[in-house]
Amino acid sequence: MTEVVLNAVSKVYPGGHLAVDDLRLHVRDGELFVLLGPSGCGKSTVLRMIAGLEEISSGDLMLNGTLANDLDPRERNVAMVFQNGALYPHLSVRGNLAFPLEIAQDDATATREKVVELAKALGLDPMLERRPSTLSGGQRQRVAMGRAIIREPSVFLMDEPLSNLDATLRTELRMEIAALVRSLGVTTLYVTHDQVEALTLADRIAIMRQGVLQDVGTPQQLYDDPATVFVAAFLSSPYINLLQANAWAVQDDGVILDFGGQRLVVPWSDPRSSAFMACHGSPVVVGIRPDALTLVPEPGAGPTLSGRLRALEFHGHEWMAYAEAGIPAVDPEEVTAPQQATAKVPTPTSGGRLKSSFGRLFGTPESVVAEDAAKSSAGRSGHHRRSDLVFRIGSSRGLTTGSVVHLTVDLDRVLVFDANGARIDRVRR
Repeated sequence: MTEVVLNAVSKVYPGGHLAVDDLRLHVRDGELFVLLGPSGCGKSTVLRMIAGLEEISSGDLMLNGTLANDLDPRERNVAMVFQNGALYPHLSVRGNLAFPLEIAQDDATATREKVVELAKALGLDPMLERRPSTLSGGQRQRVAMGRAIIREPSVFLMDEPLSNLDATLRTELRMEIAALVRSLGVTTLYVTHDQVEALTLADRIAIMRQGVLQDVGTPQQLYDDPATVFVAAFLSSPYINLLQANAWAVQDDGVILDFGGQRLVVPWSDPRSSAFMACHGSPVVVGIRPDALTLVPEPGAGPTLSGRLRALEFHGHEWMAYAEAGIPAVDPEEVTAPQQATAKVPTPTSGGRLKSSFGRLFGTPESVVAEDAAKSSAGRSGHHRRSDLVFRIGSSRGLTTGSVVHLTVDLDRVLVFDANGARIDRVRR
């Protein structure tokens, strides 16, 4: 088996287009590793560099400890499955599966046995004599996977193999791919732009944007503890609430996340408060996933946001609700610079300046917060997104559009980012 290491790998195309920038990844032996990101982020280019189909402009590619930059594709012992399957149309399913072994001049009897055995495992045995043109999309992708697997490669590369299939086939084949790859124990890199595929398939995920690595971790880590606004927004269905706020440290209360007409207070007992305190007086982005909001009849003593119900959507097993809260929404594309995230706590710009601010703040906290909030609100610009709070409910009974709703907030799950889109508190990996 094989480990794949990319050390400061970059790819620059003729004309100066930087497709991949200083990528550093370590894919462990036998891991199912997913490269996730929007179209054009460089994830397929990474796969092609590993396969030897694209030259590496700078940096090192190591395959099981061996420098592979100058190795021919056939010397790398990798197998790749493309989006369209890329089958030989003039060969039957049997011929397509056997082709790699025939090229390698393997024993004919052993080849026939391998083909039959693999066809059974992939559910292809009834169609061994059929041509690709007579197969469904899912069947063609099974053949493409089989043709790659039969070579027993050290590394298995899959470039959006399910994107051309309908939703039902994608779900079915996704489960088959996960089971097959894990049963083989082959190191696998899987490229997709679909967050559901990534979350359900991966041992670990790397998220890319504009050729730059944004974050790496297990699906749970990236969902619960994202390093950037971009990662939080990309791994969210339904869409995460990203709200514009200002942070204020108040001696008797804690750190106030001020939305203008509403606010949340992070108490000093919260371990994140020291990190948030360093952003005193600064704009921040507050991320709240819909399942971190709970509908309540009346505002209670805990953290609560209120709004006017604008719309309800029936999703079968649940309803999605949208409440106009008067809080400016944030577009992640506008706040996130495409830079690699680092999990660090911000440092105050100046000890004297911070001390002076706290002295003034501690003197008359409420009046200062109100004064500074008013100045900040006056400088805010409008935004094209609706300022809705999105939340989940099990039933719409008793709710009518236009009515006022109150939502308690699970503070432990509130994410706070700086104005550049990076997490303010420490990201744990």
